[in-house]
Formats: sequence, C-alpha cells, structure tokens
Amino acid sequence: MARGDKPVGTRVRTARGRTAQSTRWIARQLNDPYVKRAKAEGYRSRAAYKLIELDEKFGLLKDARHVVDLGAAPGGWTQVVRKLVPKAKVVGIDLLPIDPLPDVTLLQMDFMADEAPDRLIAELGAAPDLVLSDMAANTVGHQQTDHLRTMGLVEAAADFAMQTLRPGGAFVSKVFAGGTDDALLRQLKAAFKTVKHAKPPSSRKGSVEWFVVAQGFKGRTGE
Repeated sequence: MARGDKPVGTRVRTARGRTAQSTRWIARQLNDPYVKRAKAEGYRSRAAYKLIELDEKFGLLKDARHVVDLGAAPGGWTQVVRKLVPKAKVVGIDLLPIDPLPDVTLLQMDFMADEAPDRLIAELGAAPDLVLSDMAANTVGHQQTDHLRTMGLVEAAADFAMQTLRPGGAFVSKVFAGGTDDALLRQLKAAFKTVKHAKPPSSRKGSVEWFVVAQGFKGRTGE
C-alpha cells in the first residue's frame, strides 16, 4: 500500500513507437475495475455492465423473448442477454467478426445494407421485443463530426426498431452527450410510452456517451 493505505495503480511506460495516448489507454484498461471484473466473470468487454446496469434500472430484459443486438462485436451485450434470459432468441450483427456464442445467431454484415433488416428478422423468426444498439462511429477527433456520424447510426437503429418491434417492445441505443437530437426525440416520444436518457455507473466519467431508453412501443399505424 502507498501512503494513506491507498492502492497504487499500475503504471505503463511509454514504449518506443507507442504514443502517449496509447500508453494512457493501456494504463486505464489495466487499472479499470470493470475490465478486471469482465475478465473474471467471462464477459468479452466491460460494456456488458452497462447493459446489466440499464436492465437493473429499467427492467429491459424481464419480458424479452426475441432480441436484436446491433453493433454486437465483441459480444458483451449479447452475452448478458443470453445469461439473463437464456430462453430468448438472440441475433447480433456487426461489420466486425464475432467469435461464436452458444445458441446465438451472429451476422457479419453492414447493418446499413438494404438487405440487413429483412435478414435480421428472418434469423430471429419473429418481431423483436427488444432492439439494442451499442453502435458508435469510428471517431476522427472532431467532436461535431463524431457526434453527427454516431447520431446517423442512432437514427438508423431507431428506424429499424420502429419498423420491426412488436407492440410493447423497447429500444436502447448509445448516444453522445446532449442526448438524442430533437427531431429523433420527438419521433421516439410519439412511438413509445416512455423515453429517457441514462448514464450507467460503469460508463466512464470522462466519456461523452449516454444511452436513450425507449419503452412501451405503441405499434405501427394500423396495428
């Protein structure tokens, strides 16, 4: 123990060819209790705890039987669904390859592709009652550009949810600080009984990410 009985964090030396930013990221990972916990409990990423905490607050998974996980790689959220509701049918999709998970259908394809929504529903075998999205665009370091690119993914995910969810279903998506933009927020409030923003405890304090949680899908016109 250091002076004052406080634990000493792991320090990472800046190696040749490694940037200071990369060194800080490695140090943060080594000292992150959620990273350590994820390894101990078999989750593929610390992001698993964000969904666990959102579920504890909003009860997202209690009635979930058909779940779509958009931007699923590396599979942490999918693992949570499989663990907490083992009888649910789960389909995940991502541009990146995802190592197989038991009793889960994983698609490596572009969610934005025209054929993706129909493929997801075909694999799921029924209308989803929960659509999850932890998608975020690759950042370029320009805050406004990064926000716009990620919001484009949020809008696409929300459109998929509103076109496919069964009545009473829910939609959860990562957004940036400031929350969902006004136009999309109005759409969600018109389509769902409740729409709230939340930042789970496992989301890093310095992170700009929040999550929008829309519950009680009212159904499409004519349903």
